[in-house]
Amino acid sequence: MNITDVRIRKTYPDARLKALVSVTLDGDFAVHDIKVIEGPNRLFVAMPSRKDESGSFRDIVHPITAEARQLIENTILERYYAYLAENPPEAPAVPTAE
Repeated sequence: MNITDVRIRKTYPDARLKALVSVTLDGDFAVHDIKVIEGPNRLFVAMPSRKDESGSFRDIVHPITAEARQLIENTILERYYAYLAENPPEAPAVPTAE
């Protein structure tokens, strides 16, 4: 499996959800709505999910092996950090006294 593209679709600098991401695998298969989430100790990646009849969330797609999960997470987080370096969040405007 080759991750041929990672796109940071939207960022949320002031929330636990930090970004929504899309990845393309082998140039042939796209997965949208992967989430970058701020956990208690580090950022992590959550696969797209939906709520089932019992109210539990279930992944719609997910990697089968630990190696595939690690590859996807590492690639997404590397691209997320590069995106932040290229696009720093805007500082809030400081009011001026007139």
